Amino acid sequence: MSENPISENERITRLEETIAYQAKTIDELSEQLAEQWKVVEQTRAKLDRLTERFLSLEEASLEAPAITKPPHY
Repeated sequence: MSENPISENERITRLEETIAYQAKTIDELSEQLAEQWKVVEQTRAKLDRLTERFLSLEEASLEAPAITKPPHY
């Protein structure tokens, strides 16, 4: 049984195609990662704002007058 070896030119062409495909994939993944990073940063900023708001509401509730029983009790 004799195998039909591929020529050196075919081998190089296949390698070049593989490299081009991998480079395209890396670029696409890099773009997706950058986009996801933006979402993470936006989410972090929202969480920071909500944390600040929660803490200020918590502070305000501590300063509120004590709840007393209505006069009819």
